[in-house]
Amino acid sequence: MSIATLLLPDFMLILIGFLLMRIAKWGSEFWAGLEKLVYYVLFPALLFYSTSRTPLDFAATGKLLQVALAAIMCGIGLGWLAKPLFKPGPMIFESALQTAFRFNSYIALAVASRLAGDQGTSLMALIMGFAIPLCNMAAVHALVHKSGGLLKELAKNPLLIATASGVLFNLMGLQVPEMIGITLSRMGNASIALGLIMVGAGLRLSGLNEAKGMAAYLIAVKLFALPAIALVLGRWIGLSALQLQIAVMFCALPTAPSAYVLATRMGGNGPLVAFLITAGTLLSIATLPLWLLLAH
Repeated sequence: MSIATLLLPDFMLILIGFLLMRIAKWGSEFWAGLEKLVYYVLFPALLFYSTSRTPLDFAATGKLLQVALAAIMCGIGLGWLAKPLFKPGPMIFESALQTAFRFNSYIALAVASRLAGDQGTSLMALIMGFAIPLCNMAAVHALVHKSGGLLKELAKNPLLIATASGVLFNLMGLQVPEMIGITLSRMGNASIALGLIMVGAGLRLSGLNEAKGMAAYLIAVKLFALPAIALVLGRWIGLSALQLQIAVMFCALPTAPSAYVLATRMGGNGPLVAFLITAGTLLSIATLPLWLLLAH
Protein backbone atom coordinates (compact mmCIF):
# COMPACT_ATOMS: atom_id res chain seq x y z
CA MET A 1 0.00 0.00 0.00
CA SER A 2 1.43 3.38 -1.03
CA ILE A 3 1.78 6.25 1.43
CA ALA A 4 -0.79 8.28 -0.52
CA THR A 5 -3.29 5.42 -0.46
CA LEU A 6 -2.66 4.98 3.25
CA LEU A 7 -3.32 8.60 4.24
CA LEU A 8 -5.72 9.97 1.62
CA PRO A 9 -8.93 8.40 3.03
CA ASP A 10 -8.25 9.91 6.46
CA PHE A 11 -7.59 13.38 5.11
CA MET A 12 -10.72 13.06 2.93
CA LEU A 13 -12.75 12.53 6.11
CA ILE A 14 -11.18 15.68 7.59
CA LEU A 15 -12.18 17.56 4.43
CA ILE A 16 -15.73 16.21 4.72
CA GLY A 17 -15.93 17.51 8.29
CA PHE A 18 -14.61 20.91 7.21
CA LEU A 19 -17.25 21.18 4.46
CA LEU A 20 -20.13 19.88 6.58
CA MET A 21 -19.39 22.41 9.31
CA ARG A 22 -19.69 25.24 6.79
CA ILE A 23 -22.45 23.96 4.52
CA ALA A 24 -24.83 22.01 6.76
CA LYS A 25 -26.91 24.12 9.15
CA TRP A 26 -26.84 21.63 12.02
CA GLY A 27 -25.93 24.11 14.73
CA SER A 28 -23.25 24.14 17.40
CA GLU A 29 -25.23 21.83 19.70
CA PHE A 30 -25.07 19.01 17.15
CA TRP A 31 -21.28 19.27 16.80
CA ALA A 32 -20.78 19.60 20.56
CA GLY A 33 -22.88 16.50 21.18
CA LEU A 34 -21.08 14.54 18.48
CA GLU A 35 -17.72 15.50 19.96
CA LYS A 36 -18.79 14.28 23.40
CA LEU A 37 -20.04 10.99 21.92
CA VAL A 38 -16.70 10.35 20.23
CA TYR A 39 -14.48 11.52 23.10
CA TYR A 40 -16.32 9.94 26.03
CA VAL A 41 -17.84 6.79 24.48
CA LEU A 42 -16.65 5.63 21.07
CA PHE A 43 -12.94 6.50 21.26
CA PRO A 44 -12.43 4.96 24.74
CA ALA A 45 -14.12 1.79 23.42
CA LEU A 46 -11.51 1.59 20.65
CA LEU A 47 -8.62 2.12 23.08
CA PHE A 48 -9.87 -0.45 25.56
CA TYR A 49 -10.60 -3.08 22.93
CA SER A 50 -7.29 -2.68 21.09
CA THR A 51 -5.15 -2.81 24.24
CA SER A 52 -7.13 -5.60 25.92
CA ARG A 53 -6.90 -8.14 23.12
CA THR A 54 -3.41 -7.76 21.64
CA PRO A 55 -0.53 -9.58 23.40
CA LEU A 56 1.62 -7.05 25.23
CA ASP A 57 5.36 -7.53 25.42
CA PHE A 58 6.85 -4.62 27.33
CA ALA A 59 10.33 -6.00 26.74
CA ALA A 60 9.70 -5.61 23.02
CA THR A 61 7.91 -2.27 23.26
CA GLY A 62 10.13 -0.65 25.88
CA LYS A 63 12.42 0.91 23.29
CA LEU A 64 9.44 2.24 21.36
CA LEU A 65 8.15 3.99 24.48
CA GLN A 66 11.61 5.38 25.22
CA VAL A 67 11.87 6.94 21.75
CA ALA A 68 8.36 8.40 21.80
CA LEU A 69 8.63 9.86 25.31
CA ALA A 70 12.16 11.18 24.71
CA ALA A 71 10.91 12.99 21.61
CA ILE A 72 8.06 14.53 23.62
CA MET A 73 10.52 15.75 26.25
CA CYS A 74 12.59 17.32 23.48
CA GLY A 75 9.44 18.98 22.17
CA ILE A 76 8.69 20.41 25.60
CA GLY A 77 12.24 21.72 25.90
CA LEU A 78 12.25 23.23 22.40
CA GLY A 79 8.85 24.75 23.07
CA TRP A 80 10.10 26.54 26.17
CA LEU A 81 12.90 28.07 24.12
CA ALA A 82 10.26 30.13 22.34
CA LYS A 83 9.81 32.31 25.42
CA PRO A 84 13.31 33.86 25.48
CA LEU A 85 13.61 33.75 21.69
CA PHE A 86 10.40 35.67 20.87
CA LYS A 87 9.47 37.36 24.18
CA PRO A 88 5.68 37.12 23.54
CA GLY A 89 3.04 39.01 25.50
CA PRO A 90 1.03 37.70 28.47
CA MET A 91 -0.71 34.33 27.99
CA ILE A 92 0.49 34.01 24.39
CA PHE A 93 3.43 31.72 25.06
CA GLU A 94 1.63 29.93 27.90
CA SER A 95 -1.30 29.11 25.60
CA ALA A 96 0.68 28.18 22.51
CA LEU A 97 3.43 26.09 24.14
CA GLN A 98 1.30 22.92 24.17
CA THR A 99 1.09 22.93 20.37
CA ALA A 100 4.79 22.01 20.23
CA PHE A 101 4.25 18.55 21.72
CA ARG A 102 0.57 17.57 22.05
CA PHE A 103 -0.80 15.19 19.40
CA ASN A 104 -4.05 14.45 17.58
CA SER A 105 -5.27 11.09 18.89
CA TYR A 106 -7.88 10.67 16.15
CA ILE A 107 -5.36 10.90 13.33
CA ALA A 108 -2.90 8.79 15.33
CA LEU A 109 -5.13 5.75 15.64
CA ALA A 110 -6.65 6.14 12.17
CA VAL A 111 -3.27 6.01 10.45
CA ALA A 112 -1.89 3.35 12.83
CA SER A 113 -4.87 1.13 12.08
CA ARG A 114 -4.45 1.47 8.32
CA LEU A 115 -0.70 0.98 8.65
CA ALA A 116 -0.73 -2.28 10.65
CA GLY A 117 -4.27 -3.16 11.71
CA ASP A 118 -4.81 -4.19 15.33
CA GLN A 119 -1.08 -4.41 15.99
CA GLY A 120 -0.52 -0.83 14.87
CA THR A 121 -3.52 0.37 16.89
CA SER A 122 -2.26 -1.38 20.02
CA LEU A 123 1.24 0.07 19.70
CA MET A 124 -0.15 3.56 19.21
CA ALA A 125 -2.59 3.16 22.11
CA LEU A 126 0.27 2.04 24.34
CA ILE A 127 2.27 5.16 23.46
CA MET A 128 -0.78 7.31 24.09
CA GLY A 129 -1.28 5.75 27.52
CA PHE A 130 2.11 7.10 28.61
CA ALA A 131 2.14 10.26 26.49
CA ILE A 132 -1.26 11.67 27.51
CA PRO A 133 -0.36 12.32 31.18
CA LEU A 134 3.08 13.66 30.24
CA CYS A 135 1.68 16.07 27.64
CA ASN A 136 -1.19 17.15 29.90
CA MET A 137 1.16 17.86 32.79
CA ALA A 138 3.45 19.95 30.58
CA ALA A 139 0.53 21.84 29.04
CA VAL A 140 -1.17 22.59 32.35
CA HIS A 141 2.14 23.55 33.95
CA ALA A 142 2.49 26.47 31.55
CA LEU A 143 -0.98 27.67 32.55
CA VAL A 144 -0.66 26.56 36.17
CA HIS A 145 -1.70 29.84 37.75
CA LYS A 146 -5.19 29.22 36.36
CA SER A 147 -5.23 25.47 37.00
CA GLY A 148 -7.77 23.64 39.12
CA GLY A 149 -5.83 20.46 39.86
CA LEU A 150 -3.74 18.40 37.46
CA LEU A 151 -4.24 14.99 39.09
CA LYS A 152 -8.00 15.47 39.03
CA GLU A 153 -7.83 16.30 35.32
CA LEU A 154 -5.82 13.16 34.56
CA ALA A 155 -8.07 10.95 36.68
CA LYS A 156 -11.09 12.06 34.61
CA ASN A 157 -9.43 11.68 31.19
CA PRO A 158 -11.48 9.00 29.35
CA LEU A 159 -8.67 8.12 26.94
CA LEU A 160 -6.21 7.53 29.76
CA ILE A 161 -8.75 5.52 31.76
CA ALA A 162 -9.63 3.33 28.76
CA THR A 163 -6.00 2.62 27.87
CA ALA A 164 -5.00 1.81 31.46
CA SER A 165 -8.06 -0.42 31.88
CA GLY A 166 -7.33 -2.28 28.66
CA VAL A 167 -3.70 -2.91 29.61
CA LEU A 168 -4.70 -4.12 33.08
CA PHE A 169 -7.41 -6.35 31.60
CA ASN A 170 -4.82 -7.80 29.21
CA LEU A 171 -2.17 -8.40 31.88
CA MET A 172 -4.72 -10.23 34.04
CA GLY A 173 -5.18 -12.73 31.23
CA LEU A 174 -8.87 -11.92 30.74
CA GLN A 175 -10.67 -12.11 27.41
CA VAL A 176 -13.46 -9.93 26.07
CA PRO A 177 -16.57 -12.03 25.30
CA GLU A 178 -17.21 -12.37 21.56
CA MET A 179 -20.46 -10.41 21.45
CA ILE A 180 -19.04 -7.57 23.53
CA GLY A 181 -15.89 -7.62 21.39
CA ILE A 182 -17.91 -7.23 18.19
CA THR A 183 -19.78 -4.29 19.71
CA LEU A 184 -16.57 -2.61 20.88
CA SER A 185 -14.99 -3.19 17.48
CA ARG A 186 -17.85 -1.47 15.68
CA MET A 187 -17.80 1.39 18.16
CA GLY A 188 -14.07 1.74 17.54
CA ASN A 189 -14.51 1.84 13.77
CA ALA A 190 -17.16 4.53 14.16
CA SER A 191 -14.89 6.56 16.44
CA ILE A 192 -12.13 6.79 13.84
CA ALA A 193 -14.40 8.08 11.07
CA LEU A 194 -16.35 10.47 13.30
CA GLY A 195 -13.19 11.64 15.06
CA LEU A 196 -11.59 12.65 11.77
CA ILE A 197 -14.78 14.42 10.69
CA MET A 198 -14.68 16.32 13.99
CA VAL A 199 -11.08 17.34 13.29
CA GLY A 200 -12.20 18.89 10.01
CA ALA A 201 -15.21 20.57 11.61
CA GLY A 202 -12.94 22.23 14.16
CA LEU A 203 -10.52 23.81 11.69
CA ARG A 204 -10.23 27.60 12.03
CA LEU A 205 -8.13 29.80 9.73
CA SER A 206 -8.34 33.02 11.76
CA GLY A 207 -6.77 34.05 15.05
CA LEU A 208 -3.14 34.79 14.20
CA ASN A 209 -2.98 38.48 15.04
CA GLU A 210 0.32 38.42 16.93
CA ALA A 211 3.40 36.32 17.66
CA LYS A 212 3.67 35.13 14.05
CA GLY A 213 7.34 34.22 14.43
CA MET A 214 6.66 32.14 17.51
CA ALA A 215 3.72 30.44 15.79
CA ALA A 216 5.92 29.38 12.87
CA TYR A 217 8.58 28.16 15.29
CA LEU A 218 6.18 25.99 17.32
CA ILE A 219 4.67 24.44 14.18
CA ALA A 220 8.18 23.65 12.93
CA VAL A 221 9.04 22.00 16.24
CA LYS A 222 5.95 19.79 16.11
CA LEU A 223 5.96 18.80 12.45
CA PHE A 224 9.69 18.71 11.71
CA ALA A 225 11.90 18.61 14.80
CA LEU A 226 10.03 15.92 16.77
CA PRO A 227 9.71 13.36 13.96
CA ALA A 228 13.36 13.96 13.02
CA ILE A 229 14.38 13.27 16.61
CA ALA A 230 12.25 10.11 16.67
CA LEU A 231 13.71 8.91 13.37
CA VAL A 232 17.31 9.37 14.53
CA LEU A 233 16.69 7.89 17.99
CA GLY A 234 14.67 5.01 16.59
CA ARG A 235 17.35 3.97 14.15
CA TRP A 236 20.10 4.43 16.72
CA ILE A 237 18.28 2.33 19.34
CA GLY A 238 17.38 -0.36 16.80
CA LEU A 239 13.58 -0.26 16.56
CA SER A 240 11.88 -2.74 14.26
CA ALA A 241 10.50 -1.43 10.97
CA LEU A 242 6.92 -1.17 12.24
CA GLN A 243 7.85 0.36 15.59
CA LEU A 244 10.03 2.95 13.84
CA GLN A 245 7.12 3.92 11.60
CA ILE A 246 4.76 4.14 14.57
CA ALA A 247 7.21 6.25 16.60
CA VAL A 248 7.95 8.66 13.75
CA MET A 249 4.29 8.93 12.78
CA PHE A 250 3.31 9.63 16.40
CA CYS A 251 5.83 12.46 16.60
CA ALA A 252 4.80 13.88 13.21
CA LEU A 253 1.13 14.26 14.19
CA PRO A 254 -0.45 17.72 14.30
CA THR A 255 -1.58 19.20 17.61
CA ALA A 256 -4.63 17.91 19.49
CA PRO A 257 -7.88 19.89 19.05
CA SER A 258 -8.32 19.69 22.84
CA ALA A 259 -5.42 22.17 23.15
CA TYR A 260 -7.92 24.89 22.26
CA VAL A 261 -10.31 23.73 24.99
CA LEU A 262 -7.54 23.76 27.58
CA ALA A 263 -6.35 27.23 26.58
CA THR A 264 -9.81 28.80 26.73
CA ARG A 265 -10.81 27.00 29.93
CA MET A 266 -7.69 28.25 31.69
CA GLY A 267 -7.89 31.85 30.55
CA GLY A 268 -5.46 31.60 27.62
CA ASN A 269 -5.41 32.87 24.06
CA GLY A 270 -7.93 30.56 22.40
CA PRO A 271 -7.92 32.07 18.88
CA LEU A 272 -4.14 31.75 18.59
CA VAL A 273 -4.23 28.10 19.65
CA ALA A 274 -7.11 27.42 17.22
CA PHE A 275 -5.02 28.84 14.39
CA LEU A 276 -1.97 26.78 15.36
CA ILE A 277 -4.07 23.60 15.44
CA THR A 278 -5.54 24.36 12.02
CA ALA A 279 -2.27 25.37 10.40
CA GLY A 280 -0.49 22.33 11.78
CA THR A 281 -3.25 19.98 10.65
CA LEU A 282 -3.27 21.39 7.11
CA LEU A 283 0.53 21.30 6.85
CA SER A 284 0.60 17.72 8.12
CA ILE A 285 -1.18 16.68 4.91
CA ALA A 286 2.20 17.23 3.25
CA THR A 287 4.62 16.45 6.09
CA LEU A 288 3.09 13.24 7.46
CA PRO A 289 3.49 11.30 4.18
CA LEU A 290 7.07 12.56 3.98
CA TRP A 291 7.97 11.25 7.43
CA LEU A 292 6.27 7.91 6.83
CA LEU A 293 8.27 7.55 3.63
CA LEU A 294 11.53 8.35 5.42
CA ALA A 295 10.72 5.84 8.16
CA HIS A 296 9.66 3.13 5.72
